Amino acid sequence: MLYNYKAIDQDGHEREGSIEAPTQELAVISLQRRSLIISAISAAEQKGSLQIRLPFFSRIKNKDVVILSRQIATLFEAQVSALRVFRLLAAEVDNKTLSGVLTTVADDIQGGMPMSQALSRHPKVFSSYYVNMVRAGEESGKLSSTFVYLADYLDRTYEVSSKAENALIYPAFVVGVFIVVMTLMLTLVVPNISKILTESGQELPIYTKIVIGASNFAVQYGVFVLIALIAFGFYLWQYGKTEKGRLYIDGLKISVPYVGDLYQKLYLARITDSFSTMLLSGVSVVQAFDIAASVVGNAAYEEVLRDTQQSVRGGASISEALGRHPEIPGIMVAMTRVGEETGELGQILGTLTKFYNREVMNAVDTLVGLIEPVMIVGLGLGVATLMAAILLPIYNLASAL
Repeated sequence: MLYNYKAIDQDGHEREGSIEAPTQELAVISLQRRSLIISAISAAEQKGSLQIRLPFFSRIKNKDVVILSRQIATLFEAQVSALRVFRLLAAEVDNKTLSGVLTTVADDIQGGMPMSQALSRHPKVFSSYYVNMVRAGEESGKLSSTFVYLADYLDRTYEVSSKAENALIYPAFVVGVFIVVMTLMLTLVVPNISKILTESGQELPIYTKIVIGASNFAVQYGVFVLIALIAFGFYLWQYGKTEKGRLYIDGLKISVPYVGDLYQKLYLARITDSFSTMLLSGVSVVQAFDIAASVVGNAAYEEVLRDTQQSVRGGASISEALGRHPEIPGIMVAMTRVGEETGELGQILGTLTKFYNREVMNAVDTLVGLIEPVMIVGLGLGVATLMAAILLPIYNLASAL
């Protein structure tokens, strides 16, 4: 957001200007780091900007962070200074919110703050994994290669997760439209036709009686069913926020037949990829477990990683600690053992990542390939049953006349 300010500089001169920042508080902090004494600051009026009027369009997406990380990695490889990198990108990015964040990060770095600390002040943009990777790069003096690893990692995770999400958009849309159309038919069309059929006095087929019964139920109790579903969904949403609920729901995700296998491979790919990237960047094993647990996105696997971390701290090998958990497949335990014995654990886990990413891609393709014919058959049967239940009695009635 754009803020107009009036301030006094170190020489006592009055200055006016504007600054981009996510909040007024961050704008004040940025100006103070420039040794300015602020006398007035207010939000600038934005005219004709759809992005400002609609906050949805200015929120920072994962794709923005992926592209940003690749740009940072490229600039660092070109030996551009950290301050210059963030100043350049703040001026170039289209997303105004992200531009404000980068400007604040640049101001913090200019004020003497380490890059990792400056990034950690924006947890909604830069995750704990991201910050810890940057901190490891600072400590090891390999910041350039660290951002290359980070960019590659974010590219891979974004590709896998976006493909899994996009593959389900079309089936979800078709099923949603089908439900809406069937609901309208049962509540608006069938009741009018059912009056004609019942008044005719003819014996109705069993499937017609079922459709009429479903229509009567939808008309009389549909609102209550909708309220009950909304209440149940709200309860699940709130329950999922609790530690017990999150553990139960996430455990259910990986135990459902077939879909659970897809989720397992997705989380295992995330674990091995983040672990491999961190180890290659110089992050310690114990710290890597802590960070991986915070980014895996599943409470069941988070618990496994936390428990494994404690076992490793107690002197157990990584492969031995992982082997105690049935959620970790035998191939991962065996490959980890090989990596420990050869001292190439980072590379071994990188190989596992490629394997699991391929498995996820294949599983998504297979799932979509199964969903489409099942969906077509299911929709066809639903429409055919509804049409037959309505049209056949009408045809018999017309024949009798």
